[in-house]
Amino acid sequence: MDLLRREVPASSLVVAVDPGKAFNRVWLTTGERGLIGEPVTLPVLREGVEELARLIDRAGVEGRPVIGIEATGALHRAWAAEIERRWPGSLRLFAPSETTAARGQLGTRRFKTDDRDCAALVWLLRQGAGRPAEPDGVAAMLGVVRHRAQLVDARKTLQQRLHDQLNALCPGLSAPPGHGRALKLETPTGQAVLACAAAFAGRAPSARSLRARAPGRMTAATAEFWSSRWKRLLDPPADARLRAERLARDLRRWQQLQADIALSERQLEQLLAATAGQVLTTLPGVATVRACEFSAYTLPIERWPTPEHLYSATGLATATYQSSTITRRGRISRQGLPEHRNALMGIAWGLSLNAPAFRARDAEYRARGFRPIQARVALARHACRLCWRLLHTQQPYDDQRYARTRRRGR
Repeated sequence: MDLLRREVPASSLVVAVDPGKAFNRVWLTTGERGLIGEPVTLPVLREGVEELARLIDRAGVEGRPVIGIEATGALHRAWAAEIERRWPGSLRLFAPSETTAARGQLGTRRFKTDDRDCAALVWLLRQGAGRPAEPDGVAAMLGVVRHRAQLVDARKTLQQRLHDQLNALCPGLSAPPGHGRALKLETPTGQAVLACAAAFAGRAPSARSLRARAPGRMTAATAEFWSSRWKRLLDPPADARLRAERLARDLRRWQQLQADIALSERQLEQLLAATAGQVLTTLPGVATVRACEFSAYTLPIERWPTPEHLYSATGLATATYQSSTITRRGRISRQGLPEHRNALMGIAWGLSLNAPAFRARDAEYRARGFRPIQARVALARHACRLCWRLLHTQQPYDDQRYARTRRRGR
């Protein structure tokens, strides 16, 4: 029965907001009076929020309003922050998929308009649906987590392009391990090789030049290996000077991305320390980034009454069908945010490598014939329960205590 939502009283003012790029569509309703006035279109600027405040005051409904807004990318963020500031605790957020499903219940799934979306939001709000806005600390952490993810994706793409450019400028230098020693661009050795390739337009540098351009420690033996290997390569292409200029610019761009990622990780460390998610860093194999990624999509933990609710929200729970004596389980549901799911899988991966109790459980699953990804999904269920408990109790992780609890639960 805890799955049932608490309905909004018919006397309460329900406000539905369908956001747009320049204008937002707004409905004001109550269960007793229905639609109050005509639907209005308000600008997303300050005067739009001021007009919304006047409409709520003129509605003549006592008590705090219940305001629902569709969380569509970044379009809703400005109004959501201002609404939460003016009417604390009144805001409810809805995913576009929830609005679409509600339109289906109302018989207008295939006919999307702003007014039909507002009607769907009103229908959901009166049933008590929607999630509250994240606390300021969690919202700030979520913003940095998403920004860092974009930077990491850009770095991955740029690294692939750097490898391609280096291979074209110095044929065979950036080779796989089967041809000798692999070149990792993020290491001081890789940075020195890229810098020399750009500086000398693909011509072989001396070991001294390589060591001089290394941003970190580079041994004389390593420098000599790459210098001698470079001298055995074919000649650079005819447009080597142009390629070297492009490589130099991309190298500076990659270094700036590295600096931006490091800055975002320092910001995450500061933000995490002010939230309940700091306790997750006591888990073996879970440092600041993994703890922030999971906490940003999970906190406040009071949103999830049980660990199963949290696990289901990640999309890793298997689909279940039960009717009378028939019970069937299907594949994982994959509902919810992929980032939330990936964060939990990352924690399970770290625990399977560093926590003795999880290593033993992983070996147990492998012995039973689980494939690696199946074993990690199964471990993610236990990791989810553990994280839920730590976030509630704020007690650091103790592997011995966890192992004893596991044995008692058998």
